[in-house]
Amino acid sequence: MVFQFFKSSYTKVKSALSRTRTRFFDKLQTLFQRPIDEETLDQIQRVLYEADFGVKTAQELTAKVRELHRSSPSAQQQDYLHLLKKELAAILNQSSAALASIEKEQEPFVILIVGVNGNGKTTSLAKLAYLFKNNGKKVLVGAADTFRAAAIEQLETWAKRIEVENVKGQANSDPAAVAFDAVQAGKARGCEIVLIDTAGRLHNKAPLMQELAKIKRSCQKASGSGPHETLLVLDATTGQNAIEQAKQFHQVTPITGLILTKLDGTAKGGIVVAIARELAIPVKFIGTGEGIEDLQPFDHEQFIQGLLEPA
Repeated sequence: MVFQFFKSSYTKVKSALSRTRTRFFDKLQTLFQRPIDEETLDQIQRVLYEADFGVKTAQELTAKVRELHRSSPSAQQQDYLHLLKKELAAILNQSSAALASIEKEQEPFVILIVGVNGNGKTTSLAKLAYLFKNNGKKVLVGAADTFRAAAIEQLETWAKRIEVENVKGQANSDPAAVAFDAVQAGKARGCEIVLIDTAGRLHNKAPLMQELAKIKRSCQKASGSGPHETLLVLDATTGQNAIEQAKQFHQVTPITGLILTKLDGTAKGGIVVAIARELAIPVKFIGTGEGIEDLQPFDHEQFIQGLLEPA
């Protein structure tokens, strides 16, 4: 299965980045109109840092601006913006945002959704299921977050609303067994996609992370080749803490991609770049709003354009 059908909406991406652009792009425009001296460079670095690009990236990008000024003292605002676009593209292009490909006989395509409580994990799973369904795929969702009865009910409600198959277990039942049953049911019902929700595990709780590894093994046993993607849901509003969460999860169950939620609710959209720079784990989807249709495949060109071009 090759996913070539996803199309993102630049309008939604640009709207989601409006807070970041207001505080970031507008400030950069003003600074690039001034003489590029050490004071201006310090302010450029501060603007990058405040937008959550991270210390290393802020320092590296500022150094690139300094180099351009030294080599081309007559460089204009657009020259510096073009430089930043090129450097950001190089960072975000390190790994592909496309979903993995599998052969038809390996279906269903199994996606494990992981993340801590409060990051929008179950809702993101539902939005992803909706996206797949709207692109002609038969989808099943599995409620393996058995520690919270409310989570099971929430996913069941979403499944009915978007009209996809659903497999659930009893509260406090073995989540790995539910994951196994969901994959097996996906096979039996001819589903092309199986999305499995997991408990909102705290990244510093070793026993819970071990349980997550057990769920992954159950998926492998049931499918023979899955999970084909393990997507970590992160809240963009948590900033640098999101990077630490990703590091901890990645140690226990290798993460293949990220879903970054609430990008529309922060002025620190640079976290996308910081994650790519620090972890080399691709952002595959971004949340651009609260609606069921507000989950967008990540397109680094649209993202950069949304950051560094006028409203």
